[in-house]
Amino acid sequence: MIEIILMLLILLLVASAAIALFSKKLLNSIITLSIFSALLVIILIIFQAPDLALAEAVIAAGITTSFFIITINKTEGVK
Repeated sequence: MIEIILMLLILLLVASAAIALFSKKLLNSIITLSIFSALLVIILIIFQAPDLALAEAVIAAGITTSFFIITINKTEGVK
């Protein structure tokens, strides 16, 4: 049963990476990148690596997403 869940999570991980890569809007890419990070946290917890999951959640899903959104908001007016 856990193998099926893991394969589903990996497929969702690959799909979110593809959506983030080929999206036309930057904000959509950032949102799917944070979804990618959240899925990776779940996979790391399944693999019993809570320290890596915590670091991924704090750094990638939290700080990096915030920095990207702030940067887009600050540079949106400059065209």
